Amino acid sequence: MDYTRCKLISAIILMAAGQVCGAQESPDPACVRMSLRDCMEYALDASTKMRISEADRDDEQAARRQAIFEAFTPSVSASTYASNSYGRNIDPETNIYNTVTSFYNGYSLSGSIVLFDGFRAVNNLKVANTAMKMGLSAEQRTRDEICLATMEAFYNVLYYTELEKVLREQVETAEQSLLKAAREEELGQKGHAEVVQMESDLAKRRYDLINTSNMRSDAMITLKDVMFYPVDGALELEAPADAAAAPSASALQARELARRAVETLPQAVEARLSLENASTELRAARWAYSPTLSLSAGWSSSYYDYPGMADYTALPFAEQLSVNGGEYIQLSLSIPIFDRLSRRSNIARRKNAYARAGAQYDQTVKDIENEVYRAVSDRDGAMAAYLQAERLSEAQQEAYRLDTRRFEQGLISSIEYRTSSESYLNAQAERLGAKFKYMIKDSVVRYYGGTPYLEQY
Repeated sequence: MDYTRCKLISAIILMAAGQVCGAQESPDPACVRMSLRDCMEYALDASTKMRISEADRDDEQAARRQAIFEAFTPSVSASTYASNSYGRNIDPETNIYNTVTSFYNGYSLSGSIVLFDGFRAVNNLKVANTAMKMGLSAEQRTRDEICLATMEAFYNVLYYTELEKVLREQVETAEQSLLKAAREEELGQKGHAEVVQMESDLAKRRYDLINTSNMRSDAMITLKDVMFYPVDGALELEAPADAAAAPSASALQARELARRAVETLPQAVEARLSLENASTELRAARWAYSPTLSLSAGWSSSYYDYPGMADYTALPFAEQLSVNGGEYIQLSLSIPIFDRLSRRSNIARRKNAYARAGAQYDQTVKDIENEVYRAVSDRDGAMAAYLQAERLSEAQQEAYRLDTRRFEQGLISSIEYRTSSESYLNAQAERLGAKFKYMIKDSVVRYYGGTPYLEQY
């Protein structure tokens, strides 16, 4: 009896200390409160994947800019050189060898443009434009993946947070019941074995509470990792509105959802653009048999002097540039005749690449359709499970309330009460799990319908 009283007194002291600490606790001013949308935006802003994607997009824009200049602008180059010759050298005036020290300075300016090369530059520009669109689509896919991962981690934290609240309420109820049972034991209204059983139940619930709290902490670390949020930073989550009882904007037929998904999903867009690129590269490989016509022009001039010849006076620099200047214009035509079958081999490779891109596109479309139908089925199943879990939770909550009153009146044993408590806890856990699972599944279906994750909240 004394041992039991000591344990009860210790429990009362711990409860009182916890209440005092809770009353003195003040909100952390450094704690950041975030909704699901806030978490998604933070994850997108801080993600290293997005920074890498932006760098890739800059490379694609540079490649497109280069393709434009190659297609529509000439190449221009200028050069100059100077030489000082000693000993035997050629006189630039007479083209006769002499042994006089001479200084020679030359200048040239040239430019060329391809008039026709089998549309190679135009095809390169098309490929660059398609690659830039693929880059934008890949960036959107990365954004969607980050948002989905953030949403799943967010709801995982909320699940353990809500479950922790339920367990904490049960622990408080069990502590109060144990105190009452101890008093009844002193009055001879309850047996010692029943009180010990209640202590065991309380220890089990405290263990479940600690375990759930640990899992919540682990889920929070996972969320911070997905968001690239400081691990030691305080973060409080703002729960979204409860799930609706029926699908909202996603109440479209699976076939219509699949059609929209094939048109809008980034992976479908990338596969379609990849097929277009393969077709463009195949046409470019076939046009490689065509001749190349180019136009070039240039100007050159020079200045020379004989520093070692005492009686020689060179013409002024400007006059020499004018007198020695020369221009040229050239039109050239190059016709491929035999290149050891490199063009033919290139065409064969491009055909195979086009076939692979076509097969990959068909597979992507099929995968998306399967994913959409599966997502709709999962959403409908999750909705039915959520509604049933709601009804079960309400029934178990009422049963638990009645059993609590009956237990306080001594009408049921502690074992029966423990069974009722566990049934209530399981029902609450099932309801929370079904709720957040349905919210995720419904969000995925709306995403397939063309609404990005970030715009859903």
